[in-house]
Formats: sequence, C-alpha cells, structure tokens
Amino acid sequence: MTKTSPAGSARTPANGPAGTTMRYRDRIYDAKRHDPYQVAGKYPEPAHCDTCGAVFHRGRWQWGSALPGGTVVTCPACRRIADKLPAGIVTIEGAFVEAHRDELVHLARNEAERERADHPLNRIMEVDAGATRIVVTTTDIHLPQRIGEALKSAYDGKLDVHYGDDEYTVRIAWRR
Repeated sequence: MTKTSPAGSARTPANGPAGTTMRYRDRIYDAKRHDPYQVAGKYPEPAHCDTCGAVFHRGRWQWGSALPGGTVVTCPACRRIADKLPAGIVTIEGAFVEAHRDELVHLARNEAERERADHPLNRIMEVDAGATRIVVTTTDIHLPQRIGEALKSAYDGKLDVHYGDDEYTVRIAWRR
C-alpha cells in the first residue's frame, strides 16, 4: 500500500532512494533524545515513591495515598533531584531582575505548583536567585517552557529556547 499526499502523489522520503515510500514508522521517535531516568518498562502496580509519596497507578504517576501491598520505588523526578542532574534550566537575566526578583521567583514557583498538581514528575529542583540573574532548574523539559511562556506573557521580554541535541534537556533564557 502506497501512502499518498492530499494531492494524490506518492510521498518519498527525502533521504531514501527514488521509488521508495515513506512509512509512518520512519518518523515516530527520535531515539537520540531519550530521558535516561524513565524506566524501559512499566513500574509494578501499585507502586509509590519512598521520597515524595507520588503513586504510580493505572500507568501514570499521580498524587494520592500509597495503596496496600504496593511496591516501594524512587520516582524519576526524585532520582534526578538526588543526582543533581536537571532536565531543564531557566535563566532569567537583565536589569529587570534587580527590581522584580521576588515577583519573578514567585511567578516561576506558581507555574511549578500549577504543573505539579497534575504531573508529579514536573518539579523545580532549585532556584538560585542572584542580584542580576535567577536560575531555575527542573526535573523535566515541559515546566521550563511553561515558566518561559509565563514570563513572556506577564513581562514581555525576549525568550530563547534551546533543546539538547543528543540528550533530554532544554535551556530557556529570558531577558528584559
């Protein structure tokens, strides 16, 4: 079966020989960018984290009470925190930081709490608030994006996003 584009012509992979057909499995997942803290299989259910208390139930991490007879594990976020290896780094710089440091830190923490309510593995690891620079490290790559977008929405400024080439990381830089 040949896959066709809306116009009706056969799709050919850009790097494949002429006459070959692009398959959906050819573009599923970039194996180079993989989170090393996610386990290859599923955790035995029910399981709960011995550090933060998050529960792995029905195929996902969530907040709740540990179920009787559950397995005790350490969740990926707590393992990242223990290893001090962040997946996301938000750097907030500029003259604006001096006058509004507390507001900026508060905004980052509020975004983290909002995200953490539904996604227990998305957390702030550390906030380093200096005189002219704030660095926020996180356990995932989604929370930094939310913090960066919230900063841009609230205070305008310039937002730069850089993903790691061969690793599961993101670096966000916001300045004003």
